Amino acid sequence: MLASDTSPSTPPPAAKPPRRLRWLVGAPVLLLTLAAGGWLGLQHSTTGKRAALATGYIAHVVCSCRYVGGRDMASCETDREPGTEIVTVADDTAKRTITARVPLLSSRTARFDPEYGCTLDAP
Repeated sequence: MLASDTSPSTPPPAAKPPRRLRWLVGAPVLLLTLAAGGWLGLQHSTTGKRAALATGYIAHVVCSCRYVGGRDMASCETDREPGTEIVTVADDTAKRTITARVPLLSSRTARFDPEYGCTLDAP
């Protein structure tokens, strides 16, 4: 037999998927990977640590203002430090808790106890 002859048992080469189909599968996977990497990077960066610190601080300050000081939420907003505008605050009067959040990064809750005052829940 000559070297250029092919045997009938050799399978034909596999056809490549169309280029458009590869992009339809690859593009979302790439975007999800980049988004997950960005989120993890923020969680473990100084920004994520500052967000955790800010939410704990704001939750405790607003809880003390609201339940120890007996003031309303509008009055407690004036006690916040400049630069903490990104932290959102939610008041649950039934449970006597204040929850402070920085979206996608951190959330902390301060709980009022008549005997101990305001304490932060474990992160």
